[in-house]
Amino acid sequence: MMDWTDRHCRYFHRCLSRHTTLYTEMVTAPALVRGQAVHLLRHDPAEHPVVLQLGGSDPVELAQASAMGWQAGYREINLNCGCPSDRVQSGCFGAVLMEQPERVAEICRAMIAASPARITVKCRIGVDDQEPERTLPAFLETVARAGVGHVIIHARKAWLAGLSPKENREIPPLDHALVLAMKRAFPELRITINGGITTLAQARAFLDQGLDGVMIGRAAYQRPGDLLLGADAEIFGAQAQSDRQGAVALMRPYIVRELARGTRLAAITRHMLGLFAGHPGARFWRRVLSEQAHRPGAGLGVLESALTAMQEAEVARAGS
Repeated sequence: MMDWTDRHCRYFHRCLSRHTTLYTEMVTAPALVRGQAVHLLRHDPAEHPVVLQLGGSDPVELAQASAMGWQAGYREINLNCGCPSDRVQSGCFGAVLMEQPERVAEICRAMIAASPARITVKCRIGVDDQEPERTLPAFLETVARAGVGHVIIHARKAWLAGLSPKENREIPPLDHALVLAMKRAFPELRITINGGITTLAQARAFLDQGLDGVMIGRAAYQRPGDLLLGADAEIFGAQAQSDRQGAVALMRPYIVRELARGTRLAAITRHMLGLFAGHPGARFWRRVLSEQAHRPGAGLGVLESALTAMQEAEVARAGS
């Protein structure tokens, strides 16, 4: 979810759900430690519960990055061992780390020692020619011995050679059954499933089968109104925080503050394009935001124009 779940996205998603746990886009330890890119840690307190996701392969750097994350206010930090991107592989981190479970354990021990934050790991079921039924249990056992109590498992093997990251989202097939088997094999380990889950009904079914959590990525980003607005009631048994129109209202003060700081409107509204996905007039909402939010001086008026265009389209459709 690099370049997707930035701080503006997370604030918007929090306006849709109070109880879901949000994750940052992956931040590389070298960028924080060597590049001093501390702006990447910036977040609004309203985002919590929010997890900082780190990428890297050097235990010392990741320990320093974890300490920086704790100081910035993050109380849970995730080590990414699942991203198959070429950029990530060239830095010897992401999914390629699954080939080095002892190194992952060393990294996790260093991160745990560096800050009081909860340290978790996100991984695939395997990479390349690994046999997931053998390598995944060994990987989980190794990181658990290092002190990790929670692992998020993307239920698809990553092919690091010959497939693009986009192809890696579809090939090879998902193996949700293997993730369920890992929960039975490691009952003391908190296991969250990820990959191919697109509805709250699917999420509820996995929880009912004993998994501790469900992570939803692209579906929640592309259809936030469907996934996040219903999550508080359907998953957490709490009252829904808002509706689609209410979420827009909750975003207005945030947008005003950010515009005053010099943030461009499009940097925020690009994350809101899918809010009305599947509803009458949704394409008018998307079109107005896409065409007008990037213009110099664009402000709340663009948001209001998008809502008006959508509502007018709804009325016209109802009268036809």
